[in-house]
Amino acid sequence: MAGNTYGTLFKLSTFGESHGVAIGGVVDGCPAGIELDLEAIQKDLDRRKPGQSAIVTQRKEPDTVEFYSGVFEGKTTGTSIGFAIHNTNQKSKDYGHIKDSYRPSHADYVYDQKYGFRDYRGGGRSSARETASRVVAGAIAKQFLKDIKITAYVSQVGSLALDKSYKEVDFTEIENNPVRCPDEEMASKMESYIKDIRKEGDTIGGIVDCVIQNVPIGLGQPVFDKLHAELGKAMLSINAVKGFEYGSGFDGVAMKGSQHNDQFNSDGSTKTNYSGGIQGGISNGMDIYFKVAFKPVATVIQGYETIDKDGNKVVTEGKGRHDPCVVPRAVPIVEAMAALVLADFTLLNRATKL
Repeated sequence: MAGNTYGTLFKLSTFGESHGVAIGGVVDGCPAGIELDLEAIQKDLDRRKPGQSAIVTQRKEPDTVEFYSGVFEGKTTGTSIGFAIHNTNQKSKDYGHIKDSYRPSHADYVYDQKYGFRDYRGGGRSSARETASRVVAGAIAKQFLKDIKITAYVSQVGSLALDKSYKEVDFTEIENNPVRCPDEEMASKMESYIKDIRKEGDTIGGIVDCVIQNVPIGLGQPVFDKLHAELGKAMLSINAVKGFEYGSGFDGVAMKGSQHNDQFNSDGSTKTNYSGGIQGGISNGMDIYFKVAFKPVATVIQGYETIDKDGNKVVTEGKGRHDPCVVPRAVPIVEAMAALVLADFTLLNRATKL
């Protein structure tokens, strides 16, 4: 299986399956001498881990990361940073009933068709559990980036949408509720809705907003390696993501050019920021902001019709421990992938100036 590595200079390669012994990764290209706050890395993992509230999967994993190389006396050595997160609470028997059948809209079918064999336990390599490794690498990237601030939060669950821009919300409220929505009233509504969806044995989707502040001018390349294109690729590589928009996004099509153009201030900043902090594929120093849409989880805990490996129609039902809505746990994943993109472009920018 190819495609397990992300990045050009700041690289992450991940390994492991949902119900294997462990998941983990190797980070290459991180400069030497970066002082790592291991508690901060673990904190980001804790934000992603299962079982943290009543509205996420109840799989109980400590998700404690162990570093095996590349860190000495609290600092990066410039060599490969190897790490692992051991799985401790697998319940593989929960997936025995889909050994020979496929969950609709899940990767089950295409994996079998592509490889002729699949690990049906929790989805194997296609499980979102793989993203824990991304969070570790992203947390390292955040500490390399230092002054750049990356903040993600839940802005929508189903049709319940927060009608505020990122400039109108209080980021300190994000971690004050299990939904990670920075609005107490809307967060309460979202939480109740997710609980109702769970009782129905169903799932629901949502949107995660992300804001990147203090970005220097010049990150990104003007043709194929545009900064927004790479951010889009990074976000669309996350499990269950179905959409990405940045800046004015789709709303911009209803505006005239004279309205949409970001007029300059004398210092080079702009009066508005419909560009979303990126022009011509290159960061312009303004805030970068984007939205990531997540579909409802494919595994529903109710009866459904599907096919088996011989093409016969069968009726089955979901079992096991699954998220009724992924967006609360997706927040640190979105931040991590954004950090990996920016870390990579930061190193690429240095290389072009040598």
